[in-house]
Amino acid sequence: MELTHKAFIKKIAPQAQQLEQKYGILSSISIAQAALESNWGKSELSKQYNNFFGVKAVAGLPSASLATKEYENNQWVTINASFRVYDSWQASMVDHAQLLVNGTTDNPQRYATVVQATDYKTAANGLVDGGYATDPAYANKIIQMIETYHLYRYDNK
Repeated sequence: MELTHKAFIKKIAPQAQQLEQKYGILSSISIAQAALESNWGKSELSKQYNNFFGVKAVAGLPSASLATKEYENNQWVTINASFRVYDSWQASMVDHAQLLVNGTTDNPQRYATVVQATDYKTAANGLVDGGYATDPAYANKIIQMIETYHLYRYDNK
């Protein structure tokens, strides 16, 4: 069953708000990223593998190899990438929040701007600055989604 945009937001907003209280990630950012990255829960990655955020896998964790588009050298290319597989969409949301809080092994502060942000525009730009996505328009897409669907109303900061 395909969820409408409103139903998707209603489904994940409470989890996003709980994670905001625990980790400090604005709910609007979590909801917008989940909607954008999973095509509102309709992508193969989200439907079959419960990965709402396009989180890549690291060695030793359950993964699935799927084709994805990356922006490299000023052009879109399709590559195969190894993505995390989760037991539930909720687990995907927790892992996403922990990734933003803990950063990566090579840079624990990678997403510090996102975590410390008190407004969604700063957080969205922090995602791009941290290298979350290769899409040069990623921050604008997140901001537009937040504004279109009034996702800022879920923020607690």
